[in-house]
Parts: sequence; C-alpha cells; structure tokens
Amino acid sequence: MGTGCVPIGHQADQTEPHDSLGVQVETRRLGNNGPEISVVGFGAWEAGGDMWGPNQDEGQIIAAMNSGIDAGMNWIDTAEVYGSGRSEELVGKAVRSRRDEVLIFTKVGPRPAGTGFRAPQVRQAIERSLSRLGTDRVDLYQLHWPDPKVPVEETWQAMAELQDAGLTRSIGVSNVDRGLIERCLAIRHVDSVQNRFSLLDQEDRAELLPWLEQRGVGFLAYSPLAYGLLTGAITMETEFHEEDWRGGRSWNTPSYEQFFAPQVRQRHLRKVEQLRAIAERLRTNVAALALRWVVEQGGVTAAIAGSRNPEHTKANAVAGDLKLDGGTLDEIDRIFS
Repeated sequence: MGTGCVPIGHQADQTEPHDSLGVQVETRRLGNNGPEISVVGFGAWEAGGDMWGPNQDEGQIIAAMNSGIDAGMNWIDTAEVYGSGRSEELVGKAVRSRRDEVLIFTKVGPRPAGTGFRAPQVRQAIERSLSRLGTDRVDLYQLHWPDPKVPVEETWQAMAELQDAGLTRSIGVSNVDRGLIERCLAIRHVDSVQNRFSLLDQEDRAELLPWLEQRGVGFLAYSPLAYGLLTGAITMETEFHEEDWRGGRSWNTPSYEQFFAPQVRQRHLRKVEQLRAIAERLRTNVAALALRWVVEQGGVTAAIAGSRNPEHTKANAVAGDLKLDGGTLDEIDRIFS
C-alpha cells in the first residue's frame, strides 16, 4: 500500500538557491530542526511497481531518479511497503555512487502491509530499510499511516530512540490529523508531516498548515499532481495498465472515485485545460505550474513528485525555479475553488 492510497513541513523564512546544471533550485529547511531540502523532491512510490502497473525497465527508473538529482532535487522519498521493499532497493542503486548528494526519506508501515508499529518492530523495520537502501542512516524516517491498534505514544517513543541512536536524522508522520500530531509532540518534536495536498485536494490548507508552521513542523505534500491529472498528459481517452489503480480495475481504492471515475475525471480535466492556458502564457509546463502553486502555499515546505520517466522528472524540477506573482496565484485559485 502506498502513500497516495492510504495514505512533511514548515516553510522557512528564508530560502537559498541551489545551483545544479545552471538551474537555481530553491531550498527550504524542513521544520525547525530538519535539513535544507529542494522545494521539489523525487517520489519513489511508482518505482515499487505494484499499484502503478509493473516496471518496464529498471534502468529507466534509476535514470529517472538520477535525472531528478541532476536537475536539483536533493531528496528522494520512499517506503518499505512500496513494492514490498523494491522501491527502496532501486533508490539504493540510484544513489550508491552519490549518497552524499542525496537525502533519503523512508517510512515504516503498520501491520499487515508493513513491519508494524510496536517498538521492536519499528527498530526491525529501519534496519531492513537500511539494508535495502545500502546506507547506515536515513535523513527522515516516518510513520506511514496511523495504526489504531497500537498507541502512537509507544511508536513515537521508538522513533525518538532511532533518532537518538543516529539511525535517522529526523522523524515525521504521514496521513495524520492534528490530534495525532499533538500526541507525538508531547514526546518528541515532529520534524515533518506528509499529507496529500494539491490543487484538487486542499483539505489541509486553511487550518492544519498554519498550525504546523507556528510549531516549526515541516510539511511535505504528496500527490501534488493528483496522481498525474495535473500534468496535462492525461485525457479522457487515456487507458491505464490493468494493474494500475487509476484504471479502476484493481486495488479498490477510494482515490479512484475521487479522481479518476469518468464523470469526476472529466470535471477535473476541464480545470486542467484552464491551467494549461496559464502555463502556456508563462512559457512553462502544466506540471511545474501545479507544483509551484503547492509550494507557494503558506506552511508547505516542499512537494513530492514521482515519475518513472526521466524527461517527466526534469519537467517537474522546473517548479524549483518558477516564479509566480500574486495575480497568477489568485487566477489559479479561482479555477480550483
């Protein structure tokens, strides 16, 4: 099960340019205590090859990751459940010769999909992830989604102990509400929250994002391109692989009804066409424009953009250097309000 189907944050006061192949990529600190990260990072859920249909070429996926790094993305987000560890293995191969250039974020999932949220299971999970990734530490370790069967206090204390042991630099949570974050904060600072957020899914915008920013908690937006709908590449005629959840023939996820059921998809795509007109006016691509809108929202640190195509990764990275004025942001808001 991946982040987008069940399922980090604070926008710093100052930003720094990161020069990569002549492109100025904006960076921000992840919360009060986290690392400096590019405002767009690489999401490796698709690299797991399960819910998105099988991987066609391992080399192409590794090339897509390296394309993002070359374009200025300085972090990759993955998880133990993406392809039952396959995504982590591919990330490890991609960064093997450039580990010092790339921050690695990964997650532990509750049972039965993941290793589990009991304290010994959390330790076991990170050790297995480190082995697959081929590294001795990760830069952010996250709880993938809540487990109602295990008190989050036990799990979060275990996460704090991993941080103290140097196995992870930062710790965060994903797919959570304010109540669960408050319970974690009572034990150890939450460096980041990773929730779904895009032009088509703005639930956290009004209340949670400002609240996190006030507390120095970072926010990573996953599925900022609404699973591809906001790239401009998907049409009503687009057919998905039978194992790709977006086709509605497998996985039985609520996200299908929210984004890809025919009438809903048609409504979303009408808005995307209006977004395309703005992108053409600004001489940029639709995906970069949608991503930039996300990172312009108060409280958002960065957006996670995944692809198995190196050229698509380059197009996503453009958002790291895109400038939008207030009038353009208001125009986009009117379309998606």
